[in-house]
Amino acid sequence: MKTENVIEVKNVTKKYDGFILDNISFTIPSGSIVGFVGENGAGKSTTIKAILGLLHRDSGEIEILNHKPEEADCSWKEEIGVVFDECNLPGDLKIPYVQKMYQNIYQTWDDKKFLEYMLRFELPMNKKIKEFSKGMKMKLAIAAALSHNSRVLILDEATSGLDPVVRSEILDIFREFITDERNAVFLSSHITSDIEKISDYIMLIHKGRLLFSESKDDLIYNYGLVKCTKEQMALIPKEIIVGIEEGTYENSVLVKDKKILAGRELIIDKASIEDILVYIVKGSGR
Repeated sequence: MKTENVIEVKNVTKKYDGFILDNISFTIPSGSIVGFVGENGAGKSTTIKAILGLLHRDSGEIEILNHKPEEADCSWKEEIGVVFDECNLPGDLKIPYVQKMYQNIYQTWDDKKFLEYMLRFELPMNKKIKEFSKGMKMKLAIAAALSHNSRVLILDEATSGLDPVVRSEILDIFREFITDERNAVFLSSHITSDIEKISDYIMLIHKGRLLFSESKDDLIYNYGLVKCTKEQMALIPKEIIVGIEEGTYENSVLVKDKKILAGRELIIDKASIEDILVYIVKGSGR
């Protein structure tokens, strides 16, 4: 099957007092999970709102599933499942009422699929949502997002605050979702271990600028953490140094092409996605 882009963002800019989403461009290919990382206030939520048409952008173009967010006919948006960091359903509702509400909202609503998720997530049908734990609420929100023929899942910090068991269960759902190679997941998260575990591609945004959008495998293969003395650091070409953390007895240096250091007497450890994020942000000057 030919890979197509389910989301295309071209030269998008949005200006606020004290912040600019600065001319960002990227694509989300079908059949993939793309992790979106960056510190608080970097522009992740602004980017997602722009994609969804929830804010007016100053310039640039966006397409989702070959449609523009501002199109008058929005029936195609039923193919987009969106989950934010909070479940915003009324607390006094029970699941059967939630189910009925969504039946009236989405023409593509699938009762059978929704009830299968309720069973799989072991969510109580006769308990009010306000009595649910945070994990239960998030499971409900994700189940709803997956039950109206979605092709694209967009998640903004949907796994934050959840315990590791619940997060693992939800990540498994995302993997299953993209077994249909027409589908894609765009996942913004502070939990870099989740991003590293599940993503095919990783994007890093910092102060409104997109610093990179690369294959996770390439990042893990190319980047490395070098443990060295100040004297040994002189053996590392400056052009591959991303960031340096100086210690009392040894330094840690993040390099972006560890192959260049082959044959030199240096200790090179694997760099995690969190390492890459922290060193790049520090190196660019917070």
